[in-house]
Amino acid sequence: MWFKNLQIYRLPAPWAITSEQLEADLAPHAFQPCSSLDMQSQGWVSPRENGELVYSLNKQILLLLGTEKKLLPTTVINQVTKIKAAEIEEQQGFKPGRKQMKELKEDVTDELLPRAFSVWRQTWVWIDPVNGWLVVDAGSPAKADEVLKLLIKSIEKLPMEALHVAQSPVAAMTEWLLADTAPSGFTVDQDTELRSNSEGKATVRYVRHTLEAEDVQRHIASGKQCTRLALTWADKISFVLTESLTIKRVTPLDVIKENADTTAQNDEERFDSDVMLMTGELSRMLADLVQALGGEIEKK
Repeated sequence: MWFKNLQIYRLPAPWAITSEQLEADLAPHAFQPCSSLDMQSQGWVSPRENGELVYSLNKQILLLLGTEKKLLPTTVINQVTKIKAAEIEEQQGFKPGRKQMKELKEDVTDELLPRAFSVWRQTWVWIDPVNGWLVVDAGSPAKADEVLKLLIKSIEKLPMEALHVAQSPVAAMTEWLLADTAPSGFTVDQDTELRSNSEGKATVRYVRHTLEAEDVQRHIASGKQCTRLALTWADKISFVLTESLTIKRVTPLDVIKENADTTAQNDEERFDSDVMLMTGELSRMLADLVQALGGEIEKK
């Protein structure tokens, strides 16, 4: 069990909250399936399907947001509305007006919703109250915002804030490539993106391609900056760092897999082992990455 993407936020370290407190805070916002007239429903679900909304192990916490969304394409609504509008026109002798069409479209939507298919999505949250990390496994800030909104609604005065570092990822990644030197504890891999700040936003991407120092330095000299860079930390975890300080494509390498607990007897034990391994390694990796970006600074 490993997160694929890391949207990173800060909590006080240590953060004094118990699993019992958190469970009580989340309970009023537990997931409820969509009713026949709901387009979407979101809420907290049990990470281990045991009825508990908070998974806690070795002072590490996992939460899980469940989202159910009805699939009702606009084209289908418009098509049915058009048919019904034609029937009304034939009955009353003239086309429905704008207000009547709006009401008709709403009626059609209500009629079709109970028959719409549902899609289910889960979003993981990792809270490290010891080291002060709050991490959402989401590929985009918009998806993370869905989680944070409900988290803020669930926990009164949640002491969360953005992560602020001394050097922007763009400046740091560009500097590393220009110097052809990775920060301590990291190695540069074969994927990167260089983008110009000019009006045309000229972009060069390397995908699984050796980064020749002279080529990269020439692009930087022409005004491009690094906006994405693939890195490996401590020969254990590979990932892609983006300009917004989002970490994507997190992949544990063989040395991590070799350290996985092979004595686990069942799924529960394997899950526990994976969580302990993941949270321990990611916590250390995040600390090293913050250091590589000049250290953490307080927002003024």
